[in-house]
Amino acid sequence: MIKHQEWIAVIDFGSQYTQLIARRIREQHVYSEIISFKTSPAEIKRRKPAGIILSGGPASVFDQNAPACRADLLKLNIPVLGICYGMQLIGKMLGGEVQPGRSREYGPAQLTIIKPQMLFNNLPGRIDVWMSHGDQVQKLPPGFKCLATTPTCPNAAMANDQRRIYGIQFHPEVVHTPRGTEILRQFIFSACKCKGKWQTAQFIRDSINDVRKAIGKEHVICGLSGGVDSSVVALLLHQAIGRQLHCIFVDNGLLREGEIEQVDKTFRQTFGLDLHVVRAATLFIKDLKGVTDPETKRKRIGKRFIDVFSTEAKQFCKMKLPAPRRGVSSRNYAEVARAGVSGRRRMKYLAQGTLYPDVIESSSPIGGPSVTIKSHHNVGGLPKNLKWKLIEPLRELFKDEVRAVGRELGLPEEIIRRQPFPGPGLAVRILGEVTADRIAILQKADLIIQEEISGYKLAHELWQAFAVLLPVKTVGVMGDFRTYENVCVLRAVTSQDGMTADWARLPSTLLAEISSRIINEVKGINRVVYDISSKPPATIEWE
Repeated sequence: MIKHQEWIAVIDFGSQYTQLIARRIREQHVYSEIISFKTSPAEIKRRKPAGIILSGGPASVFDQNAPACRADLLKLNIPVLGICYGMQLIGKMLGGEVQPGRSREYGPAQLTIIKPQMLFNNLPGRIDVWMSHGDQVQKLPPGFKCLATTPTCPNAAMANDQRRIYGIQFHPEVVHTPRGTEILRQFIFSACKCKGKWQTAQFIRDSINDVRKAIGKEHVICGLSGGVDSSVVALLLHQAIGRQLHCIFVDNGLLREGEIEQVDKTFRQTFGLDLHVVRAATLFIKDLKGVTDPETKRKRIGKRFIDVFSTEAKQFCKMKLPAPRRGVSSRNYAEVARAGVSGRRRMKYLAQGTLYPDVIESSSPIGGPSVTIKSHHNVGGLPKNLKWKLIEPLRELFKDEVRAVGRELGLPEEIIRRQPFPGPGLAVRILGEVTADRIAILQKADLIIQEEISGYKLAHELWQAFAVLLPVKTVGVMGDFRTYENVCVLRAVTSQDGMTADWARLPSTLLAEISSRIINEVKGINRVVYDISSKPPATIEWE
């Protein structure tokens, strides 16, 4: 847990937006942490949060095993804000009446503010909001007043100012509620009296101290992919423990064109990290033969990744002087030799670039009921008999917070602004079976996209732009000949943190140039389509 003086507790009832609530709070320089709905009121009181937010969730308060916190939570004299399911839970616990709505409401709605106070200070009389619910608070609990309505929801917001308990039926945390951040700010600063002093520099100092205390004289291996997450982890640990850090870059055969050379040059030559490149493409591709299910792909890649790591770490520790491996200094090997211990004892820790969104999209990090969307490579693929202890210093951060840490540590901007890349690599961008030929086709198509996007004047506004290869062939004509080749999807999205995203409105001339180059330069593709799906309901990656 990150150290802090003031913080907001976000209680998770299973919403896929729970992490986004925490993210919005941190944008205001107030630390937030997601905790389980099972956490006792006594434990919450002991930790002294400035406020409590009850998240939304997929359940109904009428379900037999519906998640619920204890009613004593509302007696702690700590400001509480219930969002969607959280509001319904407050209504039910405090004697209101919750009923199923006429129909499930999902999508945009117009909120009419009838009492412009506290949460709605300085807002216009009508604002756009995003709804996602089936139940509603039909009758307010004693002591509460209605603050706002929508055409289908008579009590879209409620408040008990004396007890500092509030409820809103809509989701202020999503971009589809344009004034949502202002509503959250009213709760954070007016109701909870927060000051907003949480800073990146303090996180770095605390993390370095925590790592040094936890590691002691042990050595750590780190999976370095060259992406912003693993790069920040590696540099943070390098500052904390120096020569005790050993980075391993695994060539799984599923990387982008030229990625191996770029990572080796940047981190081994420029930053001086102890980097080992392992060529294991044949093993990974063999594991994926005949596999089409995306979850199976992720699990197999994760398992092989750990196996390769284990072998490399043990081989490194068993090596004797005076024959250091290529790219590793004699000083590093001298330290290992002087330690006089086996690799199994010395390599006790594995560092990973796991982030908050990685965890929430795999399962709830705190034992809550969040629905699994997909397993993340860092989280879902780890074997139960893992012999290393995990070091995940970024586990409680969002992507833009990681980038801020990277800037503070001195990482160059080309690494900090690098697009997210999935842990399983191109395997989850090749729908259907993964083969060496299909990988080569996708690498060439993706390289063209990166080249064309790099010249786009608004490229900095894109979260990701990449190619997806479909297991579909279509008829085409090239010259005077009929072709029957693959379909390539161009996916380009804008986002702040990857939790929600919108498809990028790229210029038609740019789309035409990308399509033309791919079809003419990449043998095996004769059709390019553009994905115009937002997240939600779609995900950014196709698998």
